[in-house]
Amino acid sequence: MIHRTKLLSSLSATLFVFALIFSGNIAEAAKTRLAFSGGPDGGTFQYFSNAISSRLSRTQAGLEVSNMASAGSVENLRRVNSGDADFGVVYAGDLYLGKNGKLTNDPRKYGNVYSVAYLYGAPAHLLTLKDSGITSVKDLKGKRVAVGPAGSGAAASAQRYFTAVGLWDNFTPEFIGYSQGASALADGLIDAMWVFAGFPNSSVIQAAASNPILILNTVDAGKKAGFFADNPYYTEVTIPAGTYQGVDYDVKTFQDSSIWVAGKHVKEDFVYRALENIFSDEGLAYMVSVTSTARAMKIDDGLRGIVTPVHPGAAKFWQEKGKKLTDAQKLQ
Repeated sequence: MIHRTKLLSSLSATLFVFALIFSGNIAEAAKTRLAFSGGPDGGTFQYFSNAISSRLSRTQAGLEVSNMASAGSVENLRRVNSGDADFGVVYAGDLYLGKNGKLTNDPRKYGNVYSVAYLYGAPAHLLTLKDSGITSVKDLKGKRVAVGPAGSGAAASAQRYFTAVGLWDNFTPEFIGYSQGASALADGLIDAMWVFAGFPNSSVIQAAASNPILILNTVDAGKKAGFFADNPYYTEVTIPAGTYQGVDYDVKTFQDSSIWVAGKHVKEDFVYRALENIFSDEGLAYMVSVTSTARAMKIDDGLRGIVTPVHPGAAKFWQEKGKKLTDAQKLQ
C-alpha cells in the first residue's frame, strides 16, 4: 500500500512537471512574432526600429517584435510588401514612388505597404571637409561621394537629387553606410558624404569630431534644376547653426518624412495597439530617451507628410484622436 502511494505521488509530480512544460509551450506558441525592418548601423532608422521593437516586446502581452538590420528605406519597402517584414521605416517619397511604380529602375508597384505614423523629418546632409575646396554642389563634379548603401533611401534620394542637378553621371558614387562613410571621409578616401537622416545624426557628429567640416546648401541647385517641382513630397528645411561642431551657420536643405509602415497582412488590432502603446505619454518618453530625434513624434503630427494609404488599424487610432484622413491617405 505504501509502495502504491509513493508510485501515485511520483506519477502526480511527473504529470505536474509535464503540465507546466506543456502549458509553457502553449503560451510560447501563442505568442505573436512580428519583424520590424530598420536600417544600417549609425542610421536613425535603426534607432527607431530598435526602440519600437524593444518597447512593444517588453510591454505588449503575447507579442514579440524583432528588430532587423536593413540597407534602409527601399529595402524596407520591398520586405514589408513581400511579407518578409511586418513593420518598417520608409521615406514618404519612396512610398509614393513605389506605390505608383516610379522607383528608379524599378517599375513594380508596391501596393501592400500601408502608412502607420509620421516619425520625423529626414533632411539631406551633404558634407565635405573644410579644406577640400568644395563649397557648392557643382564642385562635386569628378569627385567621390558616399551616398549610402545600395537599396537604401539615402542612395535613392541621392540618385534622384544628383540626377536632377546633372551630377550623377559626373562623379563616382560610393555605396557605403554612414559610419563607414564618416571614416572614409576622415581618411581621405572620399571627397563628400550624403546623409539622409534626422538631425543631429551620429555619423555627421563622428565626421565633425575628426576634422572641420562644411555642410553644403542643397536647395539652390535643386530649385535651379526643377527638382522640387518634380518631387513634391520633399520640403525645404533649415539645419540650425551649431547643430554640428564647427558648423556655425544655418544650412538650407530639404527633407523627406520618415514613415512607420505596416504590411497589408498585419492584423488591424496589432497596428492599433502598437500605436496606442508607442504614442502614449510613457511610450513617447521612452522613444526620446533612446533618440532625441523622436521629439518630432506627436499626436498632432501623426499623419504629417503621409501621401499614401493608411493601414486600417492606424486609421482607427488617428480618427479616434480627432485626425481626418486626406483622400490620398484613405484606402480606395
